[in-house]
Amino acid sequence: MLRNILKDHKLILASGSPRRKMFFEEMGLDFEIQLRPVEEIYPEHLKGAEISDYLAALKASVFKDDLNPKEILITSDTVVWHDNESLAKAATPKEAFEMLKKLSDDWHQVITSVCFTTTDSQKVFNRITSVKFRELDDDEINYYITNYKPFDKAGAYGIQEWIGLVGIEEIKGSYTNVVGLPTQLVYKTLMHMVS
Repeated sequence: MLRNILKDHKLILASGSPRRKMFFEEMGLDFEIQLRPVEEIYPEHLKGAEISDYLAALKASVFKDDLNPKEILITSDTVVWHDNESLAKAATPKEAFEMLKKLSDDWHQVITSVCFTTTDSQKVFNRITSVKFRELDDDEINYYITNYKPFDKAGAYGIQEWIGLVGIEEIKGSYTNVVGLPTQLVYKTLMHMVS
């Protein structure tokens, strides 16, 4: 349905995430992936959704001058927010272990911001999902890190992976948001943009 409405437009997904690519495919969208390097640094005073909003817009900034009138650029960023702290992607097994220990037996928020950019406008939206892990023991955390190597994920975990299946007790909000893209928000926004 949306594919037909977008037939006169070109969708550009600026993300290397296999999960975001999968969601776009499963929504039946025709799109092209384009990647450009961006140093993901944000001002220290930003908190929670302000961080992901800022980074999603920053990722679009390197494309802005090259867009054509019929192109819609989509960039996004996901932040795991726990105890007034952003948990980014872990660089080492030790960092991943420390992050998962923090998340164990507690609630945290997964915030994904999506930036829609055209030659005429730029809009950033976000969704927040609350996630509760049961208490994870050290062996479980080490097993997950060793076997799933979650170094490309904010907060050092993927809800769709083993740790999510055995460790997450409850979520409040969008599941796809935790995976990396609030698909309902993307669909609704694209419909609105071209209607």
